[in-house]
Amino acid sequence: MTKPSRGLNTPENDRLKLILRVAKSLHRAARSDSRPHSLPVLRRLIASETFRHISLPELYRQRMTIQRKHILHMLALEAGHLNWSDYKKKVETQPEAQPLDYSLALKHAGYPNIWFTSLPEAERYAAAQGGQPIAVGKQAVVIPFQERAC
Repeated sequence: MTKPSRGLNTPENDRLKLILRVAKSLHRAARSDSRPHSLPVLRRLIASETFRHISLPELYRQRMTIQRKHILHMLALEAGHLNWSDYKKKVETQPEAQPLDYSLALKHAGYPNIWFTSLPEAERYAAAQGGQPIAVGKQAVVIPFQERAC
């Protein structure tokens, strides 16, 4: 017996598509020759313990071995799940889940952004210098406040 299809344009599919788009972008960035693009993602991979017992410089040298499954695993860990399979199931079955709140803010944040090892550190910086602190896993980023065109 097959499960009835709810169509492709469901909120669950939209959230899953968003996660997959973010993963694709992070994967590209992780493998980039540009250190400002690759290092934040590589730091997240190490901080989430997706890669263990490897230094940041070594992971940078081996960045072409990073696969999309590593990025998806990192995103699952950052969202509080044990693996991508569990995270995907939750996104597909729980419409109220709001994965990757930070991704939309970062998508339009521009460059450069200032990264911190923790959210409290980013909040202190933002209080003194301005900007919006956003948690990204165990790390955080401060993006500048942007004027909105009307």
